Amino acid sequence: MLDDWVGAVCAELGIDDAIDHNLILDMTRDVAHGVARPAAPLTAYVVGLAAGRAADPTAATTDAITRVTDLIATWSPEPPEPPPAPS
Repeated sequence: MLDDWVGAVCAELGIDDAIDHNLILDMTRDVAHGVARPAAPLTAYVVGLAAGRAADPTAATTDAITRVTDLIATWSPEPPEPPPAPS
């Protein structure tokens, strides 16, 4: 079903490039667990934007996912500021 859906979406949008489903799904899983669940689709969108702007979208997708995966490995969000102590 997944292959059929992605094939239909690609056909609808006029995309002929082969898509590595597992690479994208692995990245979104890693983002969801390593950063935040809502960050997964947003990151996939940004990776798609980067790939779409490149001369070689397929290579750019792989490169962007590698860079995002490396970023997740070092991701350490700043802890929130504690509220000021009452005076």
